[in-house]
Amino acid sequence: MLTSDLYGKEIITNTGHKLGYVEDIILDMESGSVNSLMLVKLEDLASGKSKGEEFKKNTVNYERVKNISESVIVGTEKIK
Repeated sequence: MLTSDLYGKEIITNTGHKLGYVEDIILDMESGSVNSLMLVKLEDLASGKSKGEEFKKNTVNYERVKNISESVIVGTEKIK
């Protein structure tokens, strides 16, 4: 799957809770792998006041991803 194929896919937890849609992707430039999926565009977060808080709230760690098909299924557990 191409990274660009992730954009616009709905993100749903494995318990059925809808989180939102992939609006942006954060890559690890050293490894070339996906680090996080964003529920909002990064440029939109840059204009907000509480950037750190909003960033955490709108980020899904890629380690949580269980399956990708028509949507992205993520585990509900938090990754440390």
